Amino acid sequence: MKTFSRLLLICHPELHASVAMTRAQALAKSTAATLHLVVLGKLPSRVTTLNHALHRSAHQQEQQRSQAWLDEQVHELRNLGIKAYAEAVDEDDPLNDLMRLVRLHHIDMIIKDITYETALSRALLKPLDWQLLRQSSIPLHLVAHAEHQLPTRVLAAVDLSQDDPAMEQLNTRILESAKAMAQQCKAQLHLLQAYDWSRSFVAYAAGPIAWSEQLLDQMTGHANERMHQLGARFGIEAGHQHMIKGPATCVISDYANQNEFDVVVMGTLYHEGITRIVGSTTEQALYKLRSSILAIHS
Repeated sequence: MKTFSRLLLICHPELHASVAMTRAQALAKSTAATLHLVVLGKLPSRVTTLNHALHRSAHQQEQQRSQAWLDEQVHELRNLGIKAYAEAVDEDDPLNDLMRLVRLHHIDMIIKDITYETALSRALLKPLDWQLLRQSSIPLHLVAHAEHQLPTRVLAAVDLSQDDPAMEQLNTRILESAKAMAQQCKAQLHLLQAYDWSRSFVAYAAGPIAWSEQLLDQMTGHANERMHQLGARFGIEAGHQHMIKGPATCVISDYANQNEFDVVVMGTLYHEGITRIVGSTTEQALYKLRSSILAIHS
């Protein structure tokens, strides 16, 4: 079984407790996972115009403050029986530094508070959340709320509309991660398939298609059969398998919010071009969901 035994928590930049820290601590304690804490160092904007010597002094002071706070957190975590380590990282190139730590410590999951950004900021400034969504090769847990310290209800959202080996592989990775989290947290696991057999969807077919109710029924039946097969493969009972008509972004967020899921496990597919601005289904759903997301890279 896939396990999450090494967790990397990106701590709140203001150096205080947060929902992501609450979730990371609970996961580490319940699963005996090792927890690595990291703070991304950042100087206040008011000191960026200082001369080189003063700037270096301010930078050192900020590093010392971050390290002192981290040392305190590690001490408290170890008193709780959690194996914990920590370090401060400069924010000049945070993505590369984080990926280096992932490789160095063999991290299984990155955990971070969601940082809300405007559409313009996401398109032009490449905030860290969105860089991680698109480039992290390991599961990324973006935490919005932690009403339950450990998730009690986990929803795996898959795409069974295409006979595509790459999509099938991604669906498998989504279910593997969702089942691992559910088992380690003793949570309910549900499976969701959104389908929208619209003319715009069928337009992607290789050749002309005669639009008919019979075709729609065949497509729906095929997707439903595949969902049951996937659910059976991962031990998800029929009553926890849900197939709902509508655009994926709306269906996933509405269903998860209405049924109070703690975590939604989704895949990320990223391509250059228009999706660089529009984003994947996971990116579009991120701010619509009241629950947290576990993003699985394709």
